[in-house]
Amino acid sequence: MLEQHDQESAGEARSVRRELARRCRGVTEARWFALSVFAVILLNAALLGLETYSGLVAEWRLWLRLAEHGCLAVFTVEIVLRLAAYADRPGSFFKDPWNLFDLAVVLCAFLPVVRENTTVLRLLRLARVLRTARFLPQLRIMLVAVARSLPGTLSFLLVGALLLYVYAMVGWVFFGRQNPEHYGSIGRAVLTLFLLMTLDGIGDAVHAGLEVSRWSLLYYASYVLLASFVLVNVLIGVVITSLDEAREMEREAAPGQPPPAPGPDDPVLLHERITAARQALDALERDLARIPPPQSGPAERPVPAVGGRP
Repeated sequence: MLEQHDQESAGEARSVRRELARRCRGVTEARWFALSVFAVILLNAALLGLETYSGLVAEWRLWLRLAEHGCLAVFTVEIVLRLAAYADRPGSFFKDPWNLFDLAVVLCAFLPVVRENTTVLRLLRLARVLRTARFLPQLRIMLVAVARSLPGTLSFLLVGALLLYVYAMVGWVFFGRQNPEHYGSIGRAVLTLFLLMTLDGIGDAVHAGLEVSRWSLLYYASYVLLASFVLVNVLIGVVITSLDEAREMEREAAPGQPPPAPGPDDPVLLHERITAARQALDALERDLARIPPPQSGPAERPVPAVGGRP
């Protein structure tokens, strides 16, 4: 009986969690909810910009503080509703990186260390602006693409650094004495070549190099070809590939949405149905055990059929 009572209590608790998740999921997936949170995020960004004006802060300090607390209250209610939308599957909430980001941004605002540090608190409020990506699919795709392109970008930066170092050393050897302002040291040479990567001032650099040697034309032509065309196109290719991958991920599963309601083949739902069927069978057996067996009465004589046949 105790085990049966525990099973019934567990089943009722699961039903309550499932109903709570269904209702909260209906709220968080509603369009008005997304628009409201998006508007509060924009309001928070506007308040952060207004605080850069000392005159407005001195005059409206109290109202600005109240507005900031109101935005924080809205974000707190939002994250609580999103957590409740996963009440039937709590572990799924932490599998979504956007949920983790939102949770970290909201929770950090309640930490005493953060609240006492004005600079950290402002940076945290600035991070809330990035939450707009949750409600803008195209912006979310771009951010995911940038994140996925980081490994390729690091490789690009390594190759670019090696290229800059080699050409800076060659430039120091050839132009260090004649043009010490731009090639007098390895640091100045790297800075000069980094600025020339955008092709800004390349004409003046070529003319100045031709006064030193005709080979400077080959030096600058090869550098522009490798740095401004080859490497930049490689970087563009890496970003475009990451953008395609991010779009494919967006098609497969929209991030930030709670998991769909469990279907008929869901293991948890199937286990609950089996448990309910067992409980129904046990109750039926108990009811049958309480019914007394039927008493046998006097034998009834068969009714003769028409024509004397039985």
